[in-house]
Order: sequence, then C-alpha cells, then structure tokens
Amino acid sequence: MKPIRNRGFNRRQILGGLAGTSVAMPYFWAGRANAATQLAVRTPGGAYDEVKKETVYEPFRKATGIEIVPVAATVAKLLAMHRSGQMEVDLIDTGDDVLLQLHVAGALMPIDEKAFKRTNLEDIEASVRHKTFIGCFNYAMVMGYHTAAYPKGKEPKSWAEFWDIKTFPGPRTLADMASGAPDIEFALLADGVPMDKLYPLDIDRAFKSLSKVRPAITKFWDTGALSAQMLADKEVVLGGLWSTRLMVAIEKGAPLGVQWNQNAVLGQAYGVPVGGRNTEAAWAFIDFSLQPEIQSAWLKPYNGIPVNQKAYADTSPNLIDPDTKLPWTKSKGYVRDINWWSENRAKVNTAWSRWIAQ
Repeated sequence: MKPIRNRGFNRRQILGGLAGTSVAMPYFWAGRANAATQLAVRTPGGAYDEVKKETVYEPFRKATGIEIVPVAATVAKLLAMHRSGQMEVDLIDTGDDVLLQLHVAGALMPIDEKAFKRTNLEDIEASVRHKTFIGCFNYAMVMGYHTAAYPKGKEPKSWAEFWDIKTFPGPRTLADMASGAPDIEFALLADGVPMDKLYPLDIDRAFKSLSKVRPAITKFWDTGALSAQMLADKEVVLGGLWSTRLMVAIEKGAPLGVQWNQNAVLGQAYGVPVGGRNTEAAWAFIDFSLQPEIQSAWLKPYNGIPVNQKAYADTSPNLIDPDTKLPWTKSKGYVRDINWWSENRAKVNTAWSRWIAQ
C-alpha cells in the first residue's frame, strides 16, 4: 500500500483568516484564564454547519468565549496528520465508522469522563459511548416513497415488500458502494434474515438477493443529495436513503413519505485526536453540546435523533414512534455493526466491484 500523503492545510492556514477577529479572552469553563479562543473542528460542512452554527457554535462561544472553526478533512487526511505527528484539528465530528478507523490507528484520546460538567454521561445512550469516541446524534437508513405512486399506508412496509417488484412496481434506488456502504443488510432482510440475526453478514447471500431487485434499480446513489432529489423528482418512487435527507425534503414540501420499519441506525460522533493543541476546549465543547437542551435545539431543525435520552421529550414528533414514545431508531430499527464493517469493508468492496460489473 502506498503511504498516504498529507497534502492539506496547516494549522496556520486554518486559523490565519481569523487572526484579526476580536474575541474576549474568557475565564475558561471552571475559571482557567488565558484559554485558547478558537477550536478547529473537523465537520461535515454544508447544511450541518449552518444549523449547528446558530444552535450550538454560537451558544458555546457566548458561554465560553471559544469560537468554533469548521475544517474539512477526509479520513485519509486525518490519518496522515496522525502519522506525521502534526494534528491540525482539535476535535473530530464525523460518522462513528470513521472514528472507529481512527481508534484502530491509535489516533484518538480516551474519553475524559471527568471533563463532563454539564452533561450526565449516564443519560447518553450506552450504545454510542465508546472508549475513544462518543455519539452526538443518530439517524437512519430508511425506506422512502413517493406518495403519488404509493399513498401513505399503501407503500411497502418491509424490505421483503420493497424487493417484491411485481406487487410494488416502480423504479427504485439504493446506496452505491461509493456512498460508504451498499445496502446488503436490507438485501438480507428481504431474503428472510431476522434483524437480530443479521451479523455476521452473509456477503454472498446478500448479493444474490440484490440481484433480484436490481432490474428495478434506476441508479445506485452515491450522495445523500442525489438520493433525495431522485425521489422528489419521481425519477424513482421507492428508495433506501438517509432519514435526515428524506425528512428535510418532506419539510420542504416534496410529496414523499417515510417507512421506518427495519431501519438501519447510523451514528454521528465526536472524537478528540491525539496531538490536538486544544484538548481541554474540545472536551468542553463535547460536554456542552450533549446537554439535553442543546441536543434538542440543534437536532430538531436538523431532523436528527438525540443520544441524550433526556432530550427525547423535545424531539420532533415525526421521529418518535407514537406507540412506544421512543425514537423510531429504537423501536423499529437495528444498529449497523461498525465493527463488522471495519473488518469486512474490503471484502464487500471486492464483491460489489465484481457484482456491479456483471
């Protein structure tokens, strides 16, 4: 394998554009003076940062005097920073599967439980608390449908029905390998595997199942924006896509619906990198942003599901199962096994490349 090169920015470039910004030097958190006033955070960018700036970044700045500086960085770039010993971000906000890769590489610090002053860690879902990273919200891969083709209540209600292209005709879309992972769990559910028996995934069986629905797949999507746009434009009438993208499209008036049954629970999480220069501020930000009131403030407009269970009561009703009063991810979903994917992604990629070329 060729070594990964760090072709990216340096810390001076990240922060240089803000050097002239006037920010009062705060008494940081528990009273420490002369704290750093900027925190470089790797984020997904786009709409994610737009919502979070108003509901998390600004409240945090007002509370601590510390300004969040969003930074773009791929997992390859983050690993290159770690290997070079020149970590240029203080906090990483990304998918839990990416943080698992960084954990395996030894690039993350252990969770500092003593740093949590505002958030009770016992309120955070146990499934998102890991040794070196902690979840900040959950979302899911769900079934979306166009209501012109399938009025609410008439859509497929399981992945077996999604796969039934005779009873439920119409063009479909599913995730491409380029999106991060193809929908092989859905393929196995469609083939009769129970949700609690999915892992370890039977890769060969999954691709045989995918072949059955492939004639109805117009396109495998590689970005969340594409999946939602195809469905809204009625280029497809059924699809597997991220709940956050689908819910935003519905809120904007697209004639779409969501079927939560057998959803795959995914997680966004925080990790503090080894070698970061402002680790105390990083832990303070994590602590601040996991408070139930902050979780509610930013996840409601973003259509994310809180990991702080105290925030469930203030979560968007569209994300809550009315029968159980729990998020749909807990009542009707299964958690995608990031450990299995970490160990088997290369095998799936090889199988996908062979299958898609047929």
